[in-house]
Amino acid sequence: MAMTDSEFHQLADEMFQAIDNAIEQAIDEQDADIDIDASGNVLQLEFPDTSKIVINKQEPLHQIWVATKFGGYHFSFVEGRWIDERNGGEFMPFVIDSIQRQGDIQLSL
Repeated sequence: MAMTDSEFHQLADEMFQAIDNAIEQAIDEQDADIDIDASGNVLQLEFPDTSKIVINKQEPLHQIWVATKFGGYHFSFVEGRWIDERNGGEFMPFVIDSIQRQGDIQLSL
């Protein structure tokens, strides 16, 4: 059964909130240097070297897109999980790994 737009936004917002909470915790516990800018359908993370990770909702496709300095990735909600359409990787482990690689910050979710 196809997902509705409101279901998509609820699921995506839950992921955005989980990332935001984990980053706030890392800032508190590790004195992590990362700026978070959440605006509308976009969550932007900026690191001390000015590189960014941009996570945005693609409502027409019901996907979450992630742009890192290593490339762009598209995640679809499949069987209860956000999965990369190209390599089958899961969204949250990918985001945690990307933040580690790009900003040397350990997140725990």
